[in-house]
Amino acid sequence: MKTTFYMSLLLAGLHAVAHGQLLPSHHNGHDTNEHIHHAHEAVACLKLVPNNADFAFQFFKEITLEAPNKNIFFSPVSISTAFAMLALGARSTTQTQILEGLTFNLTEIQEKEIQEGFHNLIHMLSHPEGGVQLNMGNAIFLTEKLKPLKKFLDDAKALYQLEAFTTDFNNPMEAEKQINDYIERKTHGKIADLVKDMDPQTVMLLATFVFFKGSWEKPFKPEHTEEREFFVDPEMTVKVPMMHQTGRFDLYFDEELSCTVVRLHYNGSATAFLVLPAKGKMKQLEETLVKETVQEWSEHLFQSLVSLYFPKFSISGSYEITNTLSKMGIVDVFSDQADLSGITGTPDLKVSKVVHKAALDVDERGTEAAAGTAAEILTLSIHPTIEFNRPFLMLIFDRDTNSTLFIGKIVNPTITS
Repeated sequence: MKTTFYMSLLLAGLHAVAHGQLLPSHHNGHDTNEHIHHAHEAVACLKLVPNNADFAFQFFKEITLEAPNKNIFFSPVSISTAFAMLALGARSTTQTQILEGLTFNLTEIQEKEIQEGFHNLIHMLSHPEGGVQLNMGNAIFLTEKLKPLKKFLDDAKALYQLEAFTTDFNNPMEAEKQINDYIERKTHGKIADLVKDMDPQTVMLLATFVFFKGSWEKPFKPEHTEEREFFVDPEMTVKVPMMHQTGRFDLYFDEELSCTVVRLHYNGSATAFLVLPAKGKMKQLEETLVKETVQEWSEHLFQSLVSLYFPKFSISGSYEITNTLSKMGIVDVFSDQADLSGITGTPDLKVSKVVHKAALDVDERGTEAAAGTAAEILTLSIHPTIEFNRPFLMLIFDRDTNSTLFIGKIVNPTITS
């Protein structure tokens, strides 16, 4: 009988939140050596880009099948990172399944390259250009009697910035409090009570988190926000605070997928794609969305003067994703076939549960704008209105690493979880 190990993935995404100043860029005044190091990191990251994107959209398809007509919000890069780290301690078929489940072709890329790529990805995402705050981290909570191999801990610390803690899982309430307090602190209070109903048999818990806080490059004015109708489905309409601004935006009308794409930038390196399918076309979009689709949108965007309405909302997604990952080929690690002997030196360990939680806040401003006034003068002409008043997708990318940070499907913006 294998000892079980509970894995928890958590993250908070705070988007365009109106509290507090963000930190200035860490990249001012770099010398040549730092630029060279940055370039090397970027190259290592870029090897992962196509695979991480494929994983993101495959996972999205699976989750939408499991939760049709519901809000969805998750961070593909967080899930990929956690499982790449787990692969460090996996051996034989278990390791192969994890890496292939993350969509890597092991005849084209070696495990060592994958690990180096994730190490550099974490480093780059944790030191973003000014205007975006993005913290990633990993923690492992271990029962006192479980002694992980020094090599695993050293490698995981060096590659994944892993923090390790001793935990008494025989006292589930105390263990839950320790883990939840740590998570809440690391996600600035955004994610609370992630872990509950813990199995006293748990010997190890792996937690991964992402915390993102961004501010719109073109903020919305709060005085222009008004309550408007949002059409959840043909039978249900809700009232939502709808932000509004008129200006030049990057747009694309995808005739094949019957959807309108609007791209909004955050200050710094993050970008959001807001995707509004025509009525009744969401399912078609969900089933066909792949990384090439987003690439095509990027290449065909054009600037146009529009009147944009976009809801102000907060949602979170919480998932037990063991089943989803099993469908994607990651099977043995959850069974008595698991070989995680690279973690403890013995093969008697398996993952019992994987929990993933993500949260998203969207509002008008982000950081408070600096003093100074710039009036945008617009010609008084008839310009199209784009109103996100029915279910839509929101994809958030990091431009420096081409990473899919978050994927959201907002069916009903008044439901927060």
